[in-house]
Amino acid sequence: MQEMSLIVSLGDDGLPVRRLALERLHMSYGQFKSAKFDGALLLDGERVHADKRAQAGQKLVIRLPQREGGVCEPCDIPLNIAYEDEDLLVIDKPAPLPSVSSRKRDTLTLENAVYSYFGCPQGFLYRPVNRLDKGTSGLMVVAKHSHAQQFLQAELHTDAFIREYLAVCDNLPPAREGLIDLPISKEDSATIRRVVNTNGKPARTYYRLLETGAGRSLIRLRLDTGRTHQIRVHMQALGCPVTGDFLYGHEHMAIPNRFALHSCYLKLKTLQHGWIELNSPLPPELRVLL
Repeated sequence: MQEMSLIVSLGDDGLPVRRLALERLHMSYGQFKSAKFDGALLLDGERVHADKRAQAGQKLVIRLPQREGGVCEPCDIPLNIAYEDEDLLVIDKPAPLPSVSSRKRDTLTLENAVYSYFGCPQGFLYRPVNRLDKGTSGLMVVAKHSHAQQFLQAELHTDAFIREYLAVCDNLPPAREGLIDLPISKEDSATIRRVVNTNGKPARTYYRLLETGAGRSLIRLRLDTGRTHQIRVHMQALGCPVTGDFLYGHEHMAIPNRFALHSCYLKLKTLQHGWIELNSPLPPELRVLL
């Protein structure tokens, strides 16, 4: 059972447990409801109601009920850990490696590798925050418990969770930098392809040209929204498809089963340790494309 706790400060003296949980521990209403009915709300070790007013110096402990996890198989893929604390894990994911397992795949996925890294615990639940496509490498966040997952996913498309990518693209963009503001929708129900569509969901990507070589461009991109395949669709629309992108451009023999897209930078606010800022350099197999 997961526990969350805090010592009530002088400024919070007299606040009800409900407010402390929602505003200080950043719990969602759903989480607090589950804790209230299935877990426990404790002040200095005694069970209390949600409207109980806490006093400065008291210790509030909230226990969340454990949810059942699915079946997962271990695998021996070594993980490149960029950052870890008690709430989250940031992994520098290689490509091509699927982020999640499925019935169509064997056990060689990041999910199975994380399961092994955690020691193959019973009731394991995989909680990715920002998923990367199989063909994309770089920094990816995995939460260790449900509270961290909800907290981080609420930050995901805000200034508290900044994501930037490096892409080697065919051709050159029309300007050295700019904003691609083109809505995206699913092409049809029979495919995973996305297309630019005026009736689609808003999608915004900032880009900046860094260098050129061999008829290609190295572009740094920052996501303002998080649509499926957003960078890949936007770069195709700009006339600069990501090199090796079999879905929106052309495969490349030098990088089989992946494309030249890399999650290079993360800046996010953690639950307990403030801001973290992480960088991952462009992999050598993508650098040589230039």
